[in-house]
Amino acid sequence: MKVFKNGLSTGILLQLAIGPVFFFIMGLTLERSMLDGLVAVLAVTIVDYFYIVLAILGIGKVLENEKIKKGFGILSSIVLIIFGGIIINNIVGSDISVDVGTASSNLLGSFLSVFFLTITSPLTIVFFTSLFATKALEYNYTKQDLVIFGLSTGLATFMFLGASVIFFSIIGGAIPIKVIRLLNIIVGILLVGYGTVRLAKSMKSA
Repeated sequence: MKVFKNGLSTGILLQLAIGPVFFFIMGLTLERSMLDGLVAVLAVTIVDYFYIVLAILGIGKVLENEKIKKGFGILSSIVLIIFGGIIINNIVGSDISVDVGTASSNLLGSFLSVFFLTITSPLTIVFFTSLFATKALEYNYTKQDLVIFGLSTGLATFMFLGASVIFFSIIGGAIPIKVIRLLNIIVGILLVGYGTVRLAKSMKSA
């Protein structure tokens, strides 16, 4: 139980480092529906667990290979730039008068967009591998302990983002549509900017 609590608290702390994916999911929630947001949260959770399993298995060491690392870096950077561009284009080309929650729900689209946005970050597995190695040394965790720690860390993702989706869904009507659109544009710009910087670094490391 102590290992589970440690993993849960660690996961919650990690989620407090809010990034573009968080805002992207909240944007889906406000523009589509709470169910779209929850489906998106499920996508992030699945990806997190996927990388957690790989980290526990030690697959993160594969990324120590420079060619593989560079390939992942270039591919993920391009995907980030494309996603950011799509977000900006959709907002700029849409009708600003649309009300919150009136956009048609697209559960599969919400799931896949967040799934691919999240899974194209190979840095995630490097992060989890480093985290688990640190915890194993700090608390002398066994393989079984790391499994429990990983389960609770992934659960924290679902709990935090799920609660955020419900909260934003409840207060959605009080948020001006212009603020939502501006938020999405900022997310798009951040994705394009971050992707461009990463692409430049990956190409430079050739």
